[in-house]
Amino acid sequence: MSRPTSPAADGEQEPALSTLHALPRSRYGSSAFDRGVSDLREVLDAASFQRMISIERRRSERSQEPFLLMLLDSGNHLDSQANKAALKRMAMVLLETSRETDIVGWHKDGKAIGVLFTGLNAGDKNELLGTFMNRITSAFQKKLILPSFSQVSLSFHLYPDDWDHGASGQPSNPAFYTELELPGRQRRGMLMVKRGIDIVGSALALVLSSPVFLAIALAIKLTSKGPVFFRQQRVGQFGKCFPMLKFRSMYVNNDSSVHQKYVMELINNQVEDKAEGQEEAPVYKLKNDSRITAIGRFLRASSLDELPQFLNVLKGEMSLVGPRPPILYELEAYQAWHRRRLLEAKPGITGLWQVIGRSRVKFDDMVRMDLRYTTAWSIWLDLKILMRTPMAVLRGTGAH
Repeated sequence: MSRPTSPAADGEQEPALSTLHALPRSRYGSSAFDRGVSDLREVLDAASFQRMISIERRRSERSQEPFLLMLLDSGNHLDSQANKAALKRMAMVLLETSRETDIVGWHKDGKAIGVLFTGLNAGDKNELLGTFMNRITSAFQKKLILPSFSQVSLSFHLYPDDWDHGASGQPSNPAFYTELELPGRQRRGMLMVKRGIDIVGSALALVLSSPVFLAIALAIKLTSKGPVFFRQQRVGQFGKCFPMLKFRSMYVNNDSSVHQKYVMELINNQVEDKAEGQEEAPVYKLKNDSRITAIGRFLRASSLDELPQFLNVLKGEMSLVGPRPPILYELEAYQAWHRRRLLEAKPGITGLWQVIGRSRVKFDDMVRMDLRYTTAWSIWLDLKILMRTPMAVLRGTGAH
């Protein structure tokens, strides 16, 4: 379960809903005022409806008030014309029978209608779903459209949703993130350019750094037992896991519980900012780690242990620029708004956090930087971050 966050937890200004969606509930629609409000409501197109889902996700992340997404999906049961006609009839019934604060729209154009039921009280999930199921069935029965309803699958999705903390690390309900998985034409073009830069940049980096690769591999082999590379399961975009590569900087068969404990404390803001009498700015990273080898300390301080990740970039698992990919157990401590850093961009070798603060900023501030990057992302921003990365590495501020 995600914990409550402050109203400004993710550092973004709350987007306002229209006056229509802020109107009080009307059960009967009997007055002229109620009929006027009902006339104003309409079935939103797919792009607008997906935008409303995104807004409600952000609202729920702040308030921890759940919302319910109901989907009526025809699948392949109907031909395209009958499909849209039947769903449109259902949408009009839902407009007539739902509250003015509820939002009706196309979740998939011509194939699925969705309804956002907002302003719900947290309670028993099964009881809540049962209530809405009975209400919708009753409404369709009164309007005599049950034959069409029988050809449509009905599903309910409650947010905040639980994430799978097992092998996949994926969010359990992709219905909430349609606009991220299906970007617009302009964004798709920019993402193709970004991928091209990743391929060219990572291939060039691997060729130019090949002598350094060889020297580091030899140093690791001569100073400690074990493999040259360290492979660790990390969580990428949309929760897809992949094996991230690093040069091994630790002794083999070490206990990871020390790092896991520290990471949990860091995410939960339980790491002290500064010891009494300490003048140096705090470093939010595990220091004096006995698991690290002598050569490993140098590799970490110089960020040379990250060089093998150019192979991850070449394979398409990472990008040159993006949020750092977390370890699976970190997700257990994530608040709902933290998850967005895994959804809105592919993980990267470097990013806004690395060139501005590295380990000198708290975890929440790091997430805010990631979200700022995903909001303002452009090819030019990526290039500026890439140009600033070498100087950040040479300074070594916050690297441990």
